[in-house]
Amino acid sequence: MEVPGFADHLQRLSQVADTDLVAHGTTSDAETIKDTAVAQPLIVGAGLGTLAALLDGAAVPAGAALAGHSVGEITAAAAAGVLSEDDAMGFVTERGRGMARAAAVTPTGMAAILGGAEDEVLATLESHGLTPANRNGAGQIVAAGTLEELAALQEAPPAKARVIPLQVAGAFHTEHMAPAVEALRTHAAALTTHDPQVTLLSNKDGAAVARGGEFLDRLVAQVAGPVRWDAAMQTMLDLGVTGLIELCPAGTLVGLAKRGMRGVASVAVKTPDDLDKARDLIREHAGDTTGTSQGS
Repeated sequence: MEVPGFADHLQRLSQVADTDLVAHGTTSDAETIKDTAVAQPLIVGAGLGTLAALLDGAAVPAGAALAGHSVGEITAAAAAGVLSEDDAMGFVTERGRGMARAAAVTPTGMAAILGGAEDEVLATLESHGLTPANRNGAGQIVAAGTLEELAALQEAPPAKARVIPLQVAGAFHTEHMAPAVEALRTHAAALTTHDPQVTLLSNKDGAAVARGGEFLDRLVAQVAGPVRWDAAMQTMLDLGVTGLIELCPAGTLVGLAKRGMRGVASVAVKTPDDLDKARDLIREHAGDTTGTSQGS
C-alpha cells in the first residue's frame, strides 16, 4: 500500500537534509543506516512524513501532548510548531553529522539493561564508569560509555538483570557527545522558533515547555545529556493521557508504554495499514489528552 504524497514529501525533505531519505528508507543496507549521520535525518523524515499522512491536512489536535525520545524530540518540535519542517531537517542533519564526528573520536557504544532494582543498576553503572543515557522506565535503562566499560558491564552485570548490546554508532547522550554540542548551538542560533501550539514535553525532565526558544536550547543540550523517558511517561499519565500514537519508525515506545502506562490505548504506526487505527484512536479519545511520540 502506497500513501499518496508520502514519497514526494520525503523527497523534499531529502533535499533539505542533502541525503536520499527514500533510498535509505527502502534499499540501503543495515550498515549504511547504522551511520548516525544517516539514521537521524531518516528517523525525523519518516516521522514528519507519517504525521502528515496521519493528519491528512488537519492540525494536531488541540488536546494532544507531544513528546519524542532522543532524536524524536526534533519531530515533536516540528509537530508542535516550534520549528518549521525545513529547520527541523536542517537541525537534525547538523546533529547527526556532529554526533558521528564525536563518536569517531573514541570507540564507544550502548547497552540496554533489562530488569534489576533501579538503585542497584545505577550503582553498577557508576562503578563501571558508565552513564545511564536513557532511563526508559518499565524496567529498562540504557548504559553508554567506552567499549571497555561496556565489556566490564557484561562480565559483572547488576543482579537479576540482562545486558543487551545495542547496534548504535556511539555513546549518545553522554559526555562523549560534548564536541557536537557547540557546533549545534551555533547552528541553532540562526533558527527562528515559535512557542508550541500544543503541550510539548522535554526529554530532560519530562516537563512541559511553553517557550520555543527554551525547547530549542534543550534540544541542543540533550545531545550530551540523558533521556528521561520515564519522566515523560509519568507526565503523560499526570496529564490524563488516554491514548498514545507512536510515529514511524515505531514499536519501541508503545512497548514501554504497555508496561509503564498501563490502561492507555496505543497504536504504533509501522505501516500504512496502521494509519486508520491511529485515526480511530484520535477520534475515540478526542475529548481526552492524546499523546503522540516518536522514538530513536
